[in-house]
Amino acid sequence: MSRPARGRRPTMTDIAKLAGVSQSTVSLVINHLSGAKVARATRETVLRIARELGYPLERHHGRHDNRPGAARNLIIYLTDELTTSPHAMQTMDGAKDGAWDQDCLVAAFATRGDPEQEQAVLARMLDHPALLGVIYATIFTRAVTLPPALEGVPTVLLNCHERERSHPAVVPAEQQGGYTATMHLVANGHRRIGFINGEAWIEAAGDRLKGYRLALAEAGIAFDPQLVREGDWQVDSGYAHALSLLTASDRPSALFCANDLMALGALDAARELKLAVPRALSVVGYDDQDLARYTHPPLTTVLLPNYEMGRWAAENLIAQARGGRVENTVFKSECPLVSRDSVAPPAL
Repeated sequence: MSRPARGRRPTMTDIAKLAGVSQSTVSLVINHLSGAKVARATRETVLRIARELGYPLERHHGRHDNRPGAARNLIIYLTDELTTSPHAMQTMDGAKDGAWDQDCLVAAFATRGDPEQEQAVLARMLDHPALLGVIYATIFTRAVTLPPALEGVPTVLLNCHERERSHPAVVPAEQQGGYTATMHLVANGHRRIGFINGEAWIEAAGDRLKGYRLALAEAGIAFDPQLVREGDWQVDSGYAHALSLLTASDRPSALFCANDLMALGALDAARELKLAVPRALSVVGYDDQDLARYTHPPLTTVLLPNYEMGRWAAENLIAQARGGRVENTVFKSECPLVSRDSVAPPAL
């Protein structure tokens, strides 16, 4: 069994990988949600792996804590979006689990980035007698300016950051993720690697491109701008850009796509061109959405650590609010490679 690195608390993501199920299934089993339709064998496997990893299954209901401020156990999770992608819900699940482990609850409010809605939520909630602090989250990684009402309130930023760095923040290590994906292809012998990126104005796209270029430079491979395309994160753009790259006279032997949906489009293009994956073309995605396991072949991808970031935010907020030492720094959460079957050495 591949265990988490020494000193790191096991997470639901670790359990999901070892059990071969989704993170949401692990959450259903561990939280004993009534009405959850999970097969008995799956439930037993998840619980066995959780125990072997040392995951804290006991939730300590009814504990009494006489520390000053211990009655403050409500965390406000303020975000611009919750329903536009699965990433937002995974991040909130991490925050809820991290809070629950320390007898705290999370109340989520989605404002669509409307300052008036933010102000209305904070006006009603900051005086709540149980308020412990605020997690301020965004769907796209970006720089933010916090509402003035949060001044003096324990606050952690999630998937966003301030230019002044006046609060703790957690974001994905996107440049490292782009580097890891590209180096995996390089390590498999690829020298001509196409990159289908997302929209350039999004911070994550810029960082993933930096990682791609850094990996090429370290491998002594000249950067070719003709191999880089700007998509829109959707399947259709992955298909269109892959088709263009793969019908060129000097086509790439591998494609790195900046998310799994565009990688799905790239697989469709390869299938249309009768390029077998991975024998004739290698493909790497990004995000590790559930669909990556069910493509043909299963997709090698990079994990976007949504759950881990949410958990980090809750744990650090609780430490801050309860008097622990907190550094106002931006923590970059690792984006590890998830190796499956869509990468192989280039055909001779």
